[in-house]
Amino acid sequence: MKRKIALIIALVCGALAALLTRFYLSAKDAEVRKIKGFYEEKYGTIEVLCFATDLPGGATLQKSDLGLKTVPALGMRGQALTAENVMDIVGRKTVLGHRRGDVIFWADIEGGDQSVTGLSSDIKRKMRAVSINCTGAAAVSSMVKPNDHVDVIGTFDFDPEGTGRKNFVTCTILQNVLVLATGDTTAKTRSRSVGRLQGYSTVTLEVTPREAEMLAFAEQMKGRLILTLRNRNDTSYEKELPQVDFMKIRGEIEALNQKRQNEKMVVH
Repeated sequence: MKRKIALIIALVCGALAALLTRFYLSAKDAEVRKIKGFYEEKYGTIEVLCFATDLPGGATLQKSDLGLKTVPALGMRGQALTAENVMDIVGRKTVLGHRRGDVIFWADIEGGDQSVTGLSSDIKRKMRAVSINCTGAAAVSSMVKPNDHVDVIGTFDFDPEGTGRKNFVTCTILQNVLVLATGDTTAKTRSRSVGRLQGYSTVTLEVTPREAEMLAFAEQMKGRLILTLRNRNDTSYEKELPQVDFMKIRGEIEALNQKRQNEKMVVH
């Protein structure tokens, strides 16, 4: 009997504690809403960008990751990002992880506000930015844009034996390289000129110091650098790509075409 009474008392106490906790949390919610309403009435509200989903640090932002929320303007105006900043941050990375609903500030984005800090803040540590002469067909009909990834291919005319004969050789110099800018257009400045086609004669790439040396040397040789555009989600790496000359093409063109046709048949 005593056990039953003790059990009943315990259940009643638990229910009472849960009820009091609920009342307490409701009162706190009401207090928060009251304070929020006070600041909204006194300072107004502002619509700002927020994270539409949980994201880890280093995540590349897509439009689908961004949302809008209305918050009191106090401390937000001029600090939090707004709808007009969407294209400024799409394609850029988060500094730290964030939860859904968190307001987005420039401090949350790698490189911060590019209009203030310039291109240098977008270059990763221990990397370098180097510009190469590349336009038109060499830049995939000028369709290479900032934040794209490309491979760099060089065709060179050299005569190691001094015979005076032309010896053209083509080889892939670098693979999966980030494009920082085309001409003087970065990802941020490009968003401000949507709808206007802008030509360029140089492409700025993010490379290591050693890769920068190779590109600088390649630019001084008799030849030409071209870019091949990659799917943004393709991080594959081709090992042991051969140097190509006329003899290489003549010897392998048939096998390459046959392989392509076989792959098409498998796909279909």
